[in-house]
Amino acid sequence: MSRKFLVRTFGCQMNEHDSERLAGLLVAEGMEPAEGIEDADLVVFNTCCIREHADNRLYGQLGQLKTLRRRRPDLQIAVGGCLAQKDRDLVLERAPHVDVVFGTHNLAHAPELLRRSAKEGPVVEVLDAPDPSLVDHAPALSAVRELPYAAWVTIQTGCDNSCAFCIVPAVRGPEVSRPVAEVVEEVRTLARRGVVEVTLLGQNVNSYGRDLTRRRPLFAELLRQVGAVQGVRRVRFTSPHPKDLRPETIAAMAEVDAVCEQLHLPLQSGSDRVLAAMRRGYTASRYLSRLAAARAAVEDLAVSTDLIVGFPGETEDDFADTLSVVAEAEFDTAYTFIFSPRPGTRAAAMHDAFVAPDVVADRFERLRRVVERSALRRNQARVGRTEEVLVEGPSRRDPAMLSGRTRQGKLVHFAAREGCVPAPGAFCEVEVTGAAPHHLVGTLLRLTVAPAHRRRIPVSVG
Repeated sequence: MSRKFLVRTFGCQMNEHDSERLAGLLVAEGMEPAEGIEDADLVVFNTCCIREHADNRLYGQLGQLKTLRRRRPDLQIAVGGCLAQKDRDLVLERAPHVDVVFGTHNLAHAPELLRRSAKEGPVVEVLDAPDPSLVDHAPALSAVRELPYAAWVTIQTGCDNSCAFCIVPAVRGPEVSRPVAEVVEEVRTLARRGVVEVTLLGQNVNSYGRDLTRRRPLFAELLRQVGAVQGVRRVRFTSPHPKDLRPETIAAMAEVDAVCEQLHLPLQSGSDRVLAAMRRGYTASRYLSRLAAARAAVEDLAVSTDLIVGFPGETEDDFADTLSVVAEAEFDTAYTFIFSPRPGTRAAAMHDAFVAPDVVADRFERLRRVVERSALRRNQARVGRTEEVLVEGPSRRDPAMLSGRTRQGKLVHFAAREGCVPAPGAFCEVEVTGAAPHHLVGTLLRLTVAPAHRRRIPVSVG
């Protein structure tokens, strides 16, 4: 009987894709995915260290596994990813029942480390920089994808920016871009396997290729080539940096049919003073001008953003500037976060300027109301329209309803029709009949394209 594994993921899309790659490596070792922890012979936590909450969740779940490990001493437990890269030996100090700790630079070594641990005991292997012999430049070919019709494609690892609040450069290293031809060939392979939507991943996709040419970014060129791959109907990307959003990228978004009318453009703060302290490299007015250029060029563009509340030294006037910019930007959605100091970052050393928790909580709620007001308004403007929806499957809240995404990335819930129940991966037309801040409601009109993908093997996202 094959051993079974469960991968639990904390963090961003890059972590989710790394988990898919790891699952593919474990399947190649002859293992099978488990339905849950109770029937798993191996549990792997792929971790994030961007916010303290992720640390707490990891150590909480590791603590819960301690009892299970006593009952099942053959159970293997591994911790990988960004937190493992940062904390290294601390993971074993806090959770000595962990068998393997590996970092962001040696994911490809995980199966070997697990074999070593079974013979030798706990193993910690965290590299300070990528080992060229371990670089996997074709991750999707061995990946196990959660959604068979959609795929992440890593185009770049690491980050050359120095945002004061961010630990990513320390745990992911400097920017390293994959060659354009290599990325395009991976997308072609995915398309032949029935993938119809790809999301290009990088810490700052707008600077993609600068390390290859030593002259200019290649992201616009990459968008055009990926968008031309036969069978790929939707191309998305994340995350761009506002300071590097170039006219040629906006032009590619407008001119390439497959590139979706969706842009995630992290603002973080609307205060120029706070943006300077964050080391973001742009002002609020510069951000708004680039946003305006994108909306002018790309018809029906949906824009999301990231916002941090309570950055050290943020005053009420600074926060008022943020509210003003957010109101002017009219975002479709925003991911709002309370500042979380991460050891090793510049912002963590600003402890004398930390904002009081009750003040932060009040500001967070006020910001939420402004964001949801514009999100609802923009969603309500879509009522009465017919949208192309890529079906994801039954709604998590109401299994009688189906859920899918528009080209703008908006979630739509709709009921199937008698004799027409679109499967995940199908494209259909849906008339929008209602709106809420975070989703649309619609009526199925017709199926347009049936799915053409292979089977799914689950990877858990914690």
